[in-house]
Amino acid sequence: MEKFENLFLPPQNFAGLTSPYSDFSTARVAILPVPYDSTTEWRSGTRHAPQAIIDASQYLELYDIELNQEIYKIGIHTLRSLQPSFDSPRIMIERVRNVARELLKQGKFPVMLGGEHSLSLGMVQALKQKVNDFCVLQLDAHADLRDKYLDTKYSHACVMRRIHEICPVVQVGVRSLSQEEKLFLTKNKMTPFCIKTSSADLPPAEDIVKTLSDNVYVSIDLDVFDPSVVASVGTPEPAGMDWHEVLHLLKCVSSNKRILGFDLVELCPGADDHAAVYLAAKLAYKLIGYATLP
Repeated sequence: MEKFENLFLPPQNFAGLTSPYSDFSTARVAILPVPYDSTTEWRSGTRHAPQAIIDASQYLELYDIELNQEIYKIGIHTLRSLQPSFDSPRIMIERVRNVARELLKQGKFPVMLGGEHSLSLGMVQALKQKVNDFCVLQLDAHADLRDKYLDTKYSHACVMRRIHEICPVVQVGVRSLSQEEKLFLTKNKMTPFCIKTSSADLPPAEDIVKTLSDNVYVSIDLDVFDPSVVASVGTPEPAGMDWHEVLHLLKCVSSNKRILGFDLVELCPGADDHAAVYLAAKLAYKLIGYATLP
C-alpha cells in the first residue's frame, strides 16, 4: 500500500525547487510572500500576487541564458505566506520587519513578494537595524511621498515618505505625483528620475547608479513598467519603462553596488493576464541572479 505521506503534494516552492536547493539551512535566498492589500483604493487584488508569482515560477527555465548559469543552485527557500493583520497597516509593517530582521540575522538575502507597497517599509526598517549606510532604489510610476493618505501615515501612497525618514531614496520611473509631493521633493532637494513623455527621458543607467550609496535595497513597484508590458497593477500609468530598460538598470546596479535585498509589489493579477505574472516571476529570478551570483 502506498505510504500515507506520499499522497500529498509537496509545499509549493519558488521555481518548483526541492531539497537540497530549497532547504532553509543552506539557502542563500529567502523569499517572503506577503498577501496584503489593505490600503489600496482603486483596484484591489494585490494580495493575490505572491501566490500567483510562485505559481508562475514553476514554469521558469532554471538556466539563465544571459548569466549562463543555473541561478537556483545558490539555494532559494520559500517561506510560508505571512499571516495578514487587518487591525492596521502599521501592525502589518511591523510583522514584515520582524520576519525580515530574523532572516538578516541568519545571513539570508531577503526577497519580499507583495502585496501592496506599504510593506516595503518593514523591510527597510529591518535593514536599518543591521546596516548603517544604505539607500533605497525605488522603481515606480508614483512618488509615494504623501505624509498621510486616507487617514493613515502607513498607506502605500506614503511608503517612501516614511522610508525617507530612515535613509536616502532614489526614485526612477516616476510619472505621476501630487502637488504636496512636488513641494516635498523641492524642500528636500530630491530630484527623481522622472518620465515626462517617454522612458527616453531617463538618463543612462550608469548615471543613475552614480547617485546610489554603496549598499542598496531595491523596491520595485511593477507599475514602473509601461502598461503595454505590465497592465495588471493596482494603479497603471502610461509611458513607462520596458523589460530591457529595467533589466539593464538592475544589472548596472548589481555590477557596481551591493544589493541588500529587494521586493516586488503592486502586481494585481488578472484572470487573463498570465504574461504579467510570469514577467514578475522571471524578474525576481533574474534579480536574484544579478544580486547574489559572483
